[in-house]
Amino acid sequence: MSRLGGVTETGVGQAVLRWLRVLRDDLWTLRADPLPPFVWLRWFPHGLLCLVAFGVSFGAVAQLANDGGAGGQLALLIGLAQGGAVVFALWRPVPAWWLSMAGTVVGAVEVRRQLLAGGAHDFTWPWSSAGIIGHMAVLLLLALRVRTRVSVEALVVTVLFTYVVQGLWGAARYTPTGLLAVVLSSVVVVLGIALRGRREARAQLVQQTTLTAEERARRALLEERNRIARELHDVVAHHMSVISIQAQVAPHLVEDPPQELRDNLAGIRGNALEALTELRRVLGVLRSELPEDLGALGQGRDTAGPGAAPDAPQPTLARLGSLIDNIRGAGLEIRTEIRGDAVPYPPGVELSAFRIVQEALSNVLRHAPGAVVRVDVVHFPDGLYIGVINSRPTRPATESSGSGHGLLGMRERATMLGGHVMAHPTLQGGFAVSAFLPRDGIPFAERPVPPPKYDVELIFPTGDDLV
Repeated sequence: MSRLGGVTETGVGQAVLRWLRVLRDDLWTLRADPLPPFVWLRWFPHGLLCLVAFGVSFGAVAQLANDGGAGGQLALLIGLAQGGAVVFALWRPVPAWWLSMAGTVVGAVEVRRQLLAGGAHDFTWPWSSAGIIGHMAVLLLLALRVRTRVSVEALVVTVLFTYVVQGLWGAARYTPTGLLAVVLSSVVVVLGIALRGRREARAQLVQQTTLTAEERARRALLEERNRIARELHDVVAHHMSVISIQAQVAPHLVEDPPQELRDNLAGIRGNALEALTELRRVLGVLRSELPEDLGALGQGRDTAGPGAAPDAPQPTLARLGSLIDNIRGAGLEIRTEIRGDAVPYPPGVELSAFRIVQEALSNVLRHAPGAVVRVDVVHFPDGLYIGVINSRPTRPATESSGSGHGLLGMRERATMLGGHVMAHPTLQGGFAVSAFLPRDGIPFAERPVPPPKYDVELIFPTGDDLV
């Protein structure tokens, strides 16, 4: 039993030592933790607390010197300590709490001496009125700036000091203020902890909202790139099939071709077929989850949209007419103008141009019902310009079921080809989308000279021409 008792006593002693170390680490520090200015009031709380500090100092000096029997110099030092602790707590709350406690201890010792000697009678002890107010302000600032554990430790030490001085040490002919000081100190600490917890919860909510928005934007970007990759893989697969067929047919176009040529063409065809097989596997992965078709416009659906059949051919600029007719059938008035000499573009450029027009018209149908739309296609020597501008809608838009990332997809397509997309509202209440795609389709990072930027204002009508 003694051994067990010794083990128990040792465990209790170690726990007490650990608690004392924690208490020392939390309260024996000069760490700065300033109170930040408020958003709207800025430095008003700081100025208000400075006024409180002045009132505490003045009141403490008057009470201790006149009613407590303390000397003028000592009363001034105690008053400056208690009032200065309030100001000090704006920057270093833990040292300010120690300063407030030190002023209270010195004042309690001096007033007790005067009470026992008959120099004071019925004085508030061990806490003066000014001392209670100053210590409450310090504890409130402490609870607002430090962890909850530190605030509770400071409150426990305050309560323990009050109990030892008033309950165990005692004095004579005084008005007790220990219970009032303990209750008010507990109230302000709980209030400070609650306000600090609310502020931290709000900051965490803002941070989480920001992270969620960033993650949503990142996911949308990846989804758009995934969809673009699916479509461009179809184009690549088509070219690989053509290479395979040409390599198979080529030996029959030459009379008595040498064996080396047959072997090289067979190797080309074998590599093309192998690449095509791997490419189809990649397409199977990319198409495992087809996104919602952004080409579903009104009553009809574009058969070559992202949600079309997996084996459907990818659209080109030649299909813009059918796309516009499809949207006209949904009740949208569209005017088109094509300028310049149309020459064949690389498949990626034509596919991206078609998708940009498709998404721009889809946005008009969703968000600007009743608007008049103008579609411009301008063929420049160095690339293709596309413009879609709509007038002000004539009726409110209904709730849209789209993904909300159409502009992101347009910019991704244009950037991939070394082009650019601009989108902005017009002065007349409409919206304008313009895009330029270089003719060669070379990405911007691989281009020795960047393509020119054609401004929307130089090609688009002002908006008044639409109505």
